[in-house]
Amino acid sequence: MPSSAFDPPAASCPRRDFLGRLGAAALALPAALAAEAASSAARLTPPRFPQRDFAITSYGARPDGRDCTHAIARAIAACHAAGGGRVLVPGGIFHTGKIHLRSGVNLHLAADATLRFSTDHRAYLPLVRTRWEGIECFNYSPLIYAYRQHDIAVTGAGTLDGQASDGHWWVLKGRRGFGWRPGQPQQQPARARLHEYGRLQTPLAQRRFGPGAHLRPAFVQPFDCRNVLIEGVRIIRSPMYEIHPVFCRNLLVRGVRIHSLGPNNDGCDPDSCSHVLIENCSFTTGDDCISIKSGRDRDGRRIGIPCEHVLIRNCVMHAGHGGVAIGSEMSGGVRDVRIENCRMPGTAGGFGLDYALRIKSNPHRGGTVSRVIFENIRAGRLTHAALELTLHYGHQAVQGRHWPHIEDVTIRNFLCRQARMGLHFEGLPGDPITDLTLENCRILRTGEPDLVRYLKNVRARGLEVNGRKIAHL
Repeated sequence: MPSSAFDPPAASCPRRDFLGRLGAAALALPAALAAEAASSAARLTPPRFPQRDFAITSYGARPDGRDCTHAIARAIAACHAAGGGRVLVPGGIFHTGKIHLRSGVNLHLAADATLRFSTDHRAYLPLVRTRWEGIECFNYSPLIYAYRQHDIAVTGAGTLDGQASDGHWWVLKGRRGFGWRPGQPQQQPARARLHEYGRLQTPLAQRRFGPGAHLRPAFVQPFDCRNVLIEGVRIIRSPMYEIHPVFCRNLLVRGVRIHSLGPNNDGCDPDSCSHVLIENCSFTTGDDCISIKSGRDRDGRRIGIPCEHVLIRNCVMHAGHGGVAIGSEMSGGVRDVRIENCRMPGTAGGFGLDYALRIKSNPHRGGTVSRVIFENIRAGRLTHAALELTLHYGHQAVQGRHWPHIEDVTIRNFLCRQARMGLHFEGLPGDPITDLTLENCRILRTGEPDLVRYLKNVRARGLEVNGRKIAHL
């Protein structure tokens, strides 16, 4: 394992130049590029596994409240040693700590199976290499983790239960709304220290957290893996991000059902990943339903791996901040993204959705977002802006020196029934949002006027907000 923050992960090794093969003529056609990227993602095939099962009950696991961590680890080791297959979780509730996947292993949950993860922080030791809010460090293991493995999966119709609550994990956010009270432990001092490590480029080996630091782990995190499938499972009560792949190639997330309303409970956050397909999923989350990321500030620029060739389709976003967000941790860049045929009703048991599309950065982050298509989207009632593209995220527009860019974004066939604001498009003086296309977009009812400034090369056709046709922005 690399000992320095300056050692690039394996994912940064040279790989096929996806864009180069499109030819010079395609460079003038952003929509064609994004469509080609989406087509590439759609052609991804899931990993294949030998047809043999390793039931965790054959290795000592019992659905009787006793800890099954070691039994599950033995089943995974046996499956891996045999050349791969399914590690089967049969019906029942099995209690466990961390689960580390190995190459060739499909962790498969039967429909009436539940893996219930421990709330004892010691169950997620020793520390592992991870990325926490866009900055690399060593921290508690994610509940399900894989490091530099290939052909891995988490599948089935069963439930992954992180058991997070205002009494466990969520309280560490340090907010009263999640059970915290003054004098109790919380994550803010460690979070500030991590940001300082990123700013100073402290060697990775020295960025150690875990006990006493209170940085919450993600739920499912393949780290620097290839050929990854996450399919069908239900995920509830996550400590932090629910699905957070980092530096992965060839990633499929489909048919996943997520319901977790804690702090920073993003649904699916591909982070510096390449060739990604997210489809037929449903999200009820405490943060962005889907957020595409690529590292934060100097640490993200140091690694410099974009998130690219991403297709999101046929998903339902019930509650969260953004239906689909890009950023704000996108310092390594994001390119060639297509979001299509999604529904964002924005109501889930009293919880709502803030934005349909949100692309966000600032001059601390830097990075470039380019070639994005957002089409055939239906949204209900949104509590903030229907569409937001901003380089002013966090009100840090003039404090940083790494100017971000948003360019080549197409939004078409978008209908929103109600939002507080229709359009929030905000570039920066000398750094406008460039090449923005809006076609057949209708936002039926808004309560506040649009905020639109610092744009360049905007094309609008069939744009209507609050009953008013808009031809120019």
